[in-house]
Amino acid sequence: MSKLSNKTALVTGSSRGIGRGIAERLGRDGALVAVHYASNGEAADQTVKTIVAEGGNAFTVQAELGVPGDVDTLFDALRAGLEQHAGKVELDILVNCAGIMGGVAPEDITPEIFDRLVAVNAKAPLFIVQRMLSIMPDGGRIINVSSGLTRVANPQEIAYAMTKGAIEMIGLHYARHLGPRGITVNSVAPGVTNNGHPAFDNPEALEQMSKLSAFGRVGEPRDVADVVAFLASDDARWITGAFIDASGGSLLG
Repeated sequence: MSKLSNKTALVTGSSRGIGRGIAERLGRDGALVAVHYASNGEAADQTVKTIVAEGGNAFTVQAELGVPGDVDTLFDALRAGLEQHAGKVELDILVNCAGIMGGVAPEDITPEIFDRLVAVNAKAPLFIVQRMLSIMPDGGRIINVSSGLTRVANPQEIAYAMTKGAIEMIGLHYARHLGPRGITVNSVAPGVTNNGHPAFDNPEALEQMSKLSAFGRVGEPRDVADVVAFLASDDARWITGAFIDASGGSLLG
């Protein structure tokens, strides 16, 4: 029997990159996966097709995060999908993976850029957790995808790193709050991971990025997805409030 048979999962931002890798892995492990996307429905459909082709089950949910009513839109779409595909509205696993980066010099950060990053990367995950707890049974799993940039400086991503520090605090404090229900809450921090960006097709850029890891390569979505799948399983029942370095040793110095 698959480790996640009869489990349901929502992975935000799973139409591409790390989120897609996580959704596909949870699908292979037997979970019914809600594949969330903001705007690229075609990419989300492809994620679903891949999961189904590998023997799993999945459906898409659309919601733009960081805008008024975002959590309501997400929750309503998820509820409808769970009713249709699972016959019940119950969510066992929540993975907050959706996020946006800043990519501007410290002196060029504006209040508008900062507010947008906070809205998508920190505010949305907080209220998604709050809302999804209403349909999460005891023993559920919450995994928040953070970043190695909460431990290693990159001046171009100060605001982004601040938001990822915030999502780690969601994990820490909710872990304490939800312990009596047996719900674990953990943070996973990837390093440089191939998300399909054109930079990963540039040999020179790829060589420089590879040097950051102790293993001499950039991460692949599956590298992070396998860590998330472990945390989503019963094998990780005794781990909560943890920060898991999934950067391939990029935080070692």
